Amino acid sequence: MTPRCAVAVLVLFCLVQADVQAETRPLELKWGELAPTVQGHSVELTLTGGAKITGDVAAIRDDAMVLDVKKTSDAKAYPRGNASVPRSSVQLVKLKRSGGWGKTLGTTLGVLSGVTVGGYIAGTTQNDAGPGIAVFLIVAGAMSVGGYLLGRQADQQSTTIRVVP
Repeated sequence: MTPRCAVAVLVLFCLVQADVQAETRPLELKWGELAPTVQGHSVELTLTGGAKITGDVAAIRDDAMVLDVKKTSDAKAYPRGNASVPRSSVQLVKLKRSGGWGKTLGTTLGVLSGVTVGGYIAGTTQNDAGPGIAVFLIVAGAMSVGGYLLGRQADQQSTTIRVVP
């Protein structure tokens, strides 16, 4: 794999990732249909007052959603820990999930392109083995970590749900 090919693969990977993250219309569900979809998952709630709460859904009752709050924009009304959010105040639910293929693919592409590009750069710019090995390890390591991070970002999926009466 030539350096140009490796760069082209990484650019293509970034473009696909941007396309995946395009915003779509929110899914509309009734309160009773919400439980099987979000129970046990991490969500971000947008409340009618404008506050945002992020946490894991513990349970959905007829009148409220029970969350393990991790992050909140209104610490007085919904502090960190267990909280019961009334059904009437939930406006939007953003369901966050992660896939499984992105980290693997990103890491693999990062390692392969890092070894190729690192070897090319080290071989053409260094005349001595010591600095050449250091350049190779830095470039290969940086591209491997970059591929992993891009893959992890591609794994993140979110579904916006609007609660309808």
